[in-house]
Amino acid sequence: MGQARSAVIFDIGNVLFHWDPRYLYERLIDDDQALDAFLRDVVTHEWHFQHDAGRDFADTSAELSARYPEHADLIAQWGPRFNDSITGPVDGMIPLVEELDAAGVPLFAITNFSHEFFPPFRAAWPDLFDRFRDIVVSGEERLVKPDPAIYRRALDRFGIAATDAVFVDDNPANVAAANALGIHAVQFTDAPAFRAELVQLNLLTNETV
Repeated sequence: MGQARSAVIFDIGNVLFHWDPRYLYERLIDDDQALDAFLRDVVTHEWHFQHDAGRDFADTSAELSARYPEHADLIAQWGPRFNDSITGPVDGMIPLVEELDAAGVPLFAITNFSHEFFPPFRAAWPDLFDRFRDIVVSGEERLVKPDPAIYRRALDRFGIAATDAVFVDDNPANVAAANALGIHAVQFTDAPAFRAELVQLNLLTNETV
């Protein structure tokens, strides 16, 4: 049967909440081709990854605006309107967190998220995030998944061993890195599949909520 697992560690973006910069910029750019080009060439995922790694938006936006001055006004919206790139919870995941919490399972999170953008986002969902005992935010730690160091730091802070933990993330590289450390890591597809995994691990019962 393998090692018994006793705690669950969540990723946040595209596991608990849908995130895509398109959700923000489709409100600001009417032309679909212009929108596609802006997302592909200007506010890229690689550019945003700097925020997850701990860089300040004031610095990254100034650099990007210097390269694309014609888009400076749009670039400036990324920081103050970041929550508009998050459309809401992934179906079934808030009830699953609530079910785990009610069952007494310790809940944690490791998220690649800006140290500036996470606090206002967390503040918008207190009933959910207050159920978590601790959340490691990459931008605060200046470490990002899939660097093994962020998992080690998180386990240290959470006070749990790798062999105690189940981790769920939508990114295959993040899942592989966690598995390599002895965490039972699962690639997220949807809430029913993850719940079934938790039942197999004896963290939940077969009865549905």
